[in-house]
Amino acid sequence: MPQPTLVKSTSGIRGIVGAGLDTFLATRYAAAFGTMLRKGTVVVGRDSRPSGAMFIRSVTAGLVSVGIDVIEVGIVPTPTVEIAVKKLRAAGGICVTASHNPAPWNALKFFNDRGEFITPAQYQKLDRIFNSGKFRFQPIEKLGRISRQGDWIEKHGKMSLGAKAVSRAAVKKRRFRVVVDAVNGAGSQALPMLLRALGVRLIEINCHGDGDFVHEPEPTPANLTQLSRAVKKHKADLGMACDPDADRLALVDEKGRPIGEELTLTLAVQQVLSKIKGPTVINLSTSKTTADAAAAMGSKVYYSKVGEANVVQEMRRRKGVIGGEGNGGVIFPGFHAGRDALIAAALVLSRLALQKITLSALVETLPTYYTIKSKARLPKDFKQRLSRFEKNLANRLIGRSRIDRRDGLRFDFDRGWLQIRSSNTEPIFRLIVETDDPSFSRLLSQSVIGLFK
Repeated sequence: MPQPTLVKSTSGIRGIVGAGLDTFLATRYAAAFGTMLRKGTVVVGRDSRPSGAMFIRSVTAGLVSVGIDVIEVGIVPTPTVEIAVKKLRAAGGICVTASHNPAPWNALKFFNDRGEFITPAQYQKLDRIFNSGKFRFQPIEKLGRISRQGDWIEKHGKMSLGAKAVSRAAVKKRRFRVVVDAVNGAGSQALPMLLRALGVRLIEINCHGDGDFVHEPEPTPANLTQLSRAVKKHKADLGMACDPDADRLALVDEKGRPIGEELTLTLAVQQVLSKIKGPTVINLSTSKTTADAAAAMGSKVYYSKVGEANVVQEMRRRKGVIGGEGNGGVIFPGFHAGRDALIAAALVLSRLALQKITLSALVETLPTYYTIKSKARLPKDFKQRLSRFEKNLANRLIGRSRIDRRDGLRFDFDRGWLQIRSSNTEPIFRLIVETDDPSFSRLLSQSVIGLFK
C-alpha cells in the first residue's frame, strides 16, 4: 500500500485513492465548498479514470446535503466544466480529476462563479470550513436537486471554432493529417471532435475514453514514443497528445520528434498576438522561448507564480490577451480563462496553416534554449536546503544573478535561468534549468539536483 499523502492547493485536493484520498474526505470537501457558496448551482464533471465514478457520487452527495443544486456533465475535459460554469451562471464547479497524475491518483478541482480556479483567498476560506466541520446541512425539504446535461463537449468544441484568433478557413484548406493520443482520458471524444470540425484527417490512438492509461499520462517527450511512431507510420503532419483532463497539449513534429510541451504555448502565443495586441502572462517555470517570441511581436511579458489560478489572476491584473504555463497549458482569456487543450490545438493549427510551413520548420524559426526538467521526492528539510542554496552555493554555480522568491527560488543569470520549487500537485520538488548550451544545462542540473536529494 502506498504511503498516505494528500496535496492541497488552489490546484485542488489530490492524493492516492485509498492512501490519502477517500470518499469520506471528498464528501466533506464538497459539503465545505457548498457551505462556502451558501446557495446556487454547482457544475460537476470528471475525467475517465475508474475511481471517478465513486468520487462523483461523493461530491454530489456533499453538495446536495448542504442545499446546493448539482448539474452533472459527465466525463469531460476540465476546461469544459469551466465553460459550463460560466455559461450556466452557476455558483461554482468541481471537476474530479488528478490531471497529469498516474491512475492511482484522483483529485477535486474547485472553480468559482467565473469558471476559474478558486483564488488563494477562496481556497483558504474553503479549508477553514473543512477543518471546522461546521457545514450547513439542510433538512429534507431544502436539499439540493440533481440534474444532468450531456452536450457540453459539443458546445465547448463549437465555441473553440468561433474564437477570434482561430483561422478556421485556413486550417480547413491545409487538410492536415494529425495523429491524436488522448491517453484514453477525458479528451478522447473532445479533441478528435474539434479536429474533425476543422477538416483534419485524423488518426486516433488511445481515444477510447475508458481511463486505461496505457502509458504514463503526463504528455512529456518521454511518454510520447507511441505517438511518435504513429506519426511516422501514417506520414502525418504532426501529432497531438493531451493529459487525462485535456487542459494540456503536447506536440510531435512530422518527423516523429516530440518538440516539447513548452512550444505549444509559444506557438499559441504567436498566433494570438498576430491577431490581438496586448500583454502576455506566463508563469515562472516557462521557457524563455515564449517570452522572447512574445517580446519580438511587441508584447509586454509578465510572470506569475506556477498554477493556473495564479496565471489567471495576473492576466486579470495586467489585462493579458494570451498566456499560460510551459507544460502545454494555453490560456486564452478572450475565449475563457483556463488552460485548454482544445483551444491550444486550434491555435497551433491556425499558426501552421497561416505560415504555410511544416511544424519542424516553424520550430526552427524560434529562439533555441536547452531546458532540463527534473523532479525528486520532497525532503522534510526542503526549505532549509533552499535557504542554504541561496546563501552559500548559488553564486559558486552560476555567478551573479537576479533572484525571484515568489515561487521557490528562480535565478536569472547571463546564460539562462534556473528555478527550484516544491510542487503544487505532488509531494516532490521540481528543478528547471535552461541555458544557451546543452552541456552547461546538464552540468548545472546534475549539480543542483544532487544538493537537494
